[in-house]
Amino acid sequence: MAYSVAVLLSGSGSNLQALIDAEAAGKLGKARICFVVSDQAEAYGLQRALVHQIASAYLPLPRTRNSTERPAIRAAWEQRLATMIAAFSPDLIVLAGFMRILSPRFLDQFPERVINQHPALLPDDGGSHYTTSSGIQIPALRGAHVVPDALAHGLPLTGCTIHRVTPRVDDGPILARTEVPILPHDSIETLHERIKLEERRMIVEVVARLSLL
Repeated sequence: MAYSVAVLLSGSGSNLQALIDAEAAGKLGKARICFVVSDQAEAYGLQRALVHQIASAYLPLPRTRNSTERPAIRAAWEQRLATMIAAFSPDLIVLAGFMRILSPRFLDQFPERVINQHPALLPDDGGSHYTTSSGIQIPALRGAHVVPDALAHGLPLTGCTIHRVTPRVDDGPILARTEVPILPHDSIETLHERIKLEERRMIVEVVARLSLL
């Protein structure tokens, strides 16, 4: 029986493409991508899904200038997202560059089925520091700007982590992690590209492994 995977993204979808290519090559275990959704109309990941005839959808988060309306609008949007995903009965939901924080209410509808790719190193204990393979302690970077943060902190290395999603942002049981050295002349772009290379390898390995459990 196939292990169905939904992918949520906000950008280019390079990790989605890695999963698509792995599935086509028979390297994704029992996993099959069943659905792709983005909150951004211009996300190229949607085009990747369409090219490969994968069901896909664009679901924007409505904007409002009325701050008192925002919680209700966001809750309604998130419930629509959950309903769309649930229609495909996925065994796994992959957040592949999805730039929205999902609420505990959403996560409760898909218990232990949501995983996230994070372009930095996260510790096993959810703490504030990560101990590298060489024994150096570095800050556990969380949030949306961790690649420039790694450079701003002058860190010797950074990396990427795949973890199960919990209500605490950028936290949860670690599924895979890889260190990436920061080179002397790295820019945000060059560092991020090297991190993405590891992310693409890791997401294929993790999804394939989970599909066989």
